[in-house]
Amino acid sequence: MHYHEAAAFLFDLRRFSVKPGTERVAALLDRLGNPEEDVSFVQVAGSNGKGSTARMTESVLREAGLSVGLYTSPHLSALAERIRVDGLAMTEAAIADFVAEVKPWLVERAATGEPLTFFEVVTAMAIRDFARREVDVAVLEVGLGGEYDATSAVDPVATAVTNVSLEHTAVLGDTIAEIARTKARIASAGAPLVTACEGEALSVVREVAGDAGAPVATVAGAGEGVDTEENADGETDPTLSVAYEGRVSPTDAEVTLTGEVDATYRIPLVGDHQATNAGIAVALARRTAGAVGADPLPDAAVRDGLARATWPGRFEVVDTAPLTVLDGAHNPAACRTLAGTLAEYDYDDLHLVYGAMHDKDHASAASALPDAASAVTCRPDLDRAEDPEVLAAALRAAGVDDVTAGEDVAAALETAVERAAPDDCVLLVGSLFAVAEARAARLRTVTPRSAGGGNDPAANAVRALDTGGVPPDAAATRADGIDHRVLSLRLRGDRAERLAAALREVGGDAAIGGLGAGVGRVPGGERVPVTLAGTVAEYRELLARLREREGEGFAGIAADIADRIGLDDSDGDGPDGDDLGGDDSAPDGYPWTDGTAVMGVLNVTPDSFHDGGRHAGLDDAVAGVERMVEAGIDIVDVGGESTRPGAEPVPADEEIDRVVPTLEAIRSVPAVADGDVLVSVDTRKPAVAAAALDAGADVINDVTGLADPEMREVVADADCPVVVMHSLEAPVDPTNDPEYDDAVDDVIAALRERLALAETAGIDREKVIVDPGLGFGKSAAEAFELIDRVGEFDALDCPVLIGHSHKSMFGAVDRGPEDREHATVAATALAADRGADIVRVHDAAENRAAVDVAAAVNGSLRGGTGASEDAAGGPDE
Repeated sequence: MHYHEAAAFLFDLRRFSVKPGTERVAALLDRLGNPEEDVSFVQVAGSNGKGSTARMTESVLREAGLSVGLYTSPHLSALAERIRVDGLAMTEAAIADFVAEVKPWLVERAATGEPLTFFEVVTAMAIRDFARREVDVAVLEVGLGGEYDATSAVDPVATAVTNVSLEHTAVLGDTIAEIARTKARIASAGAPLVTACEGEALSVVREVAGDAGAPVATVAGAGEGVDTEENADGETDPTLSVAYEGRVSPTDAEVTLTGEVDATYRIPLVGDHQATNAGIAVALARRTAGAVGADPLPDAAVRDGLARATWPGRFEVVDTAPLTVLDGAHNPAACRTLAGTLAEYDYDDLHLVYGAMHDKDHASAASALPDAASAVTCRPDLDRAEDPEVLAAALRAAGVDDVTAGEDVAAALETAVERAAPDDCVLLVGSLFAVAEARAARLRTVTPRSAGGGNDPAANAVRALDTGGVPPDAAATRADGIDHRVLSLRLRGDRAERLAAALREVGGDAAIGGLGAGVGRVPGGERVPVTLAGTVAEYRELLARLREREGEGFAGIAADIADRIGLDDSDGDGPDGDDLGGDDSAPDGYPWTDGTAVMGVLNVTPDSFHDGGRHAGLDDAVAGVERMVEAGIDIVDVGGESTRPGAEPVPADEEIDRVVPTLEAIRSVPAVADGDVLVSVDTRKPAVAAAALDAGADVINDVTGLADPEMREVVADADCPVVVMHSLEAPVDPTNDPEYDDAVDDVIAALRERLALAETAGIDREKVIVDPGLGFGKSAAEAFELIDRVGEFDALDCPVLIGHSHKSMFGAVDRGPEDREHATVAATALAADRGADIVRVHDAAENRAAVDVAAAVNGSLRGGTGASEDAAGGPDE
C-alpha cells in the first residue's frame, strides 16, 4: 500500500460520527497484540492548553535523556505530524504499513455497523508506533473529554488536567462540575495527577482522583494563589506556584516557578496562560520521570526542555517588521486570551487576516479581538470554511471599518503585510487551517532534484519521482518525461493540478504525488508534492502564464520557481544559467563564495573521536593552525566540547577556559591575524559563543541548529556567520535509530523551520550556512545519500557545509576508526563536485587537494576558469 492510499482511507473515516467510549479502540489494540502494555503513557486533558503542555512535557523529558513519543491533534500540514518519536514525525511508510495491516479488520467492523472513527484509528496507530519504536514514555494529548476519549484505552503512569471551562456541552455536560468530572476520570490508581484547575473544578478533580487513588499535585497559575489542600492520601501536595515575568523577546517569555522547583525559565510561548502550562509541564515531567524509574530531572533538562519547546501556530511570531503573528484562536475565549497576549507588544495599527470555519461564532470571536485598522478575510481550503463575505460582515459588525473580502489565505496575508507599516502588527487568526496555509506558503521550498544525470538517467528520474511521492508504478511510466531541470514543491491539491497542467501546456512535464495521485480532492489539508521538469524556456513561459493567474494564488509560487531557476519573475527575462538555484545572494568576501572552502578541525578537547588531546596545549594548537594554513585551509574550527557518542557534556565555564585562550593564542598566526583565514567556534552554548566572539571568533558553528533561543540572540547581536546543523541530540545517542521517509527532504524541511526561527530572531539569512549533520541521527546509507544529493540543499538558499571527516559512516565501506583518511578524501572530492560550499575535515592538505581536483574537473580552479599547465602538473610530475 502506498501512503496516499493509506492516508485517504484514514481521512475517509471522518464520515463516522464520534461515539463516547474506549471499547472500539481497545478492540483494535487487542487485534494488534495490545501494544499499549509495552509503553508508559502520560495523558494530558483540559479545556485549553493541553497541546502546549504536552509539547513542553515531552521536550523536558527528552532533554533528560529519555526516548519520548508525542501524540497531538490536529495537525498543521500533514497527518504524520500528530505522531512523533524524539521530535521526528511518523514516516509515511510506517503509516502505509499500519493501514495495510488493519484495513481489512476495520472494513469488517464497518460492515457490521461498528465502525471506528478517524481519531480512534489514528490513536491506535500512535500507540502501536510508540511500542514499535520502544520509547521510554509517550505523552498523549487527550481529544474530547477524558473518560470516554480514545486515549483512555491506555493505563497512564501520570496525568494532567490543565483547566476546565464550558465546552462541547452536548457531549461533556452542561456545567463546569460535569465537564471537570469527565476530564478528571483519566485519573488512574497510583498515577500522580497534576492540575491548575481552580474553585469548583479543582474540588471535583480532587474528588475523582481520590476515588481513583491518584495523588494530586496542584499548580497555582500565574496570578493565582497557592492551593495546599490535602490529597487522597491525606498528605499535603507539593504545590508549584507560577509567576509570569513577561516577554523577553518577540517570541519568548520568562516564568518563575516556586515550590518544589525554585527557578526562572525561558519559554518560547508568550502569555501568562503559557506560563501556567509550563508549570504544569514541569510538575508532570518530574512525576513522570519518577514513575518510569528515571533519574530525577536535572535543572538543565527543565531549562533546555522549556526553552526549546516551540509550538507552531500558537501565537507564532514569524516576522518583526511589521510584527506578524499567526494564531489558531477560533472561539471567543481563545480570542480574548489572544488579545491579552498581543497587548504585551508595542505596535501602531493592527491589520487582521481572518479565516474561519462556518460552525464558529464569528460575531463573538470578532468582538473579542483587539481593535483593528483594517482586515482581509480569506477561505482556507476546506469544505467547512466560511464564506469570506460572511466573515467580512462579522468584522464590520464588530467595528472594523476597512474590511476586504479576499479568498486565498497566503494572498490575504501578503495584502495585510503590504498595508502595514514597519511598526504595525499583522495578525492572522480564526482557524488552525488558515494558519497551516499561511505557514505552508511562507515555508515553501522549491527543491532541485537530481534526475537525468549520472550513469543511469532513468533510475535517477524514478528516484526523483519517488521522492516526490509518486507511487512506484506511476513513477516507472512517467520517468521518460522527467529530465532537464527538475524541481519539486508541495502545494494545495487544486493548485498542484493547475501548475502541472500549465507546465505540460508549454512543453514541459509534471507528476503529482502523495494524496494528489488520483484520489480527487485532497482531504485533511495536506499539501501534495508536485515534480516539475522542463527547459529554461519552458519555465519562462510557465512563469508568464502564472503571472496572468495571480488572482488564483500563484504569485508567490511563480516567484519561488523563478528564484530557483534564476529567472526574473517580474518580466520573465533573466539569465539562463546552468545551475538549479544556488546561493547567489551570499555576501562577497567569505571563502565559501568562491568555490568549495576547506574548514580545518582544531579540537582542544581530551576526548574528541579523532584528534582528542592533540591540540590541548596552546603551543600545539598554534602549530596545528600553522600546518593548516600552510596546507591552504580557509577556516579553522575550534571545538572545546566533544559531541561524539557517549561524550560527557562540558560545563560552559570549562569550555570557555578551553576555547578562549586558544583563540587568543592562534591570533599569533599571521593568516588568522590578517583575516585571510577565518576562525569558527564549534559550540552549542550561548555563553561560550558570546565569549568566543568577544575573543575574536568570526563564525559560530552550532551542532544543535540554533535550538537555544539565547544562542539565536547572541548570533543576531554579533551579526556574524553561523552554521546551523541538523541534529536530533548532542552528544549523539548511539542507541537512537531515527526513521526518515527521505533523509534529504526531511532534513531540508527541518532546517527550513530553524531558518525561520533564525530570521525572526534577526539573524541575517545571507550569513547562515546549513549543515545536514552527517553522523547525527543518520545511518551510513543516509549520510552517503546526503553527500550525493547535496545540490538539493540549494532549496534553502544557503551555503552548505558537509562534515564527514573520519566518521563512522565509512564503516559501511570496511574502514575502521584508524583507517578513514583516504575514504574521507574521496568523500570530500564527491561533495565538492556535487556543490558543497564548505567541507569540514581533520586532514587539511589531503582534503585541500581533493577540493582543488574537483574544481579543476569542473573547470573552475580557485581564482580562474580552468587549469593552467603549471597548476595541472607537467609530464615530470
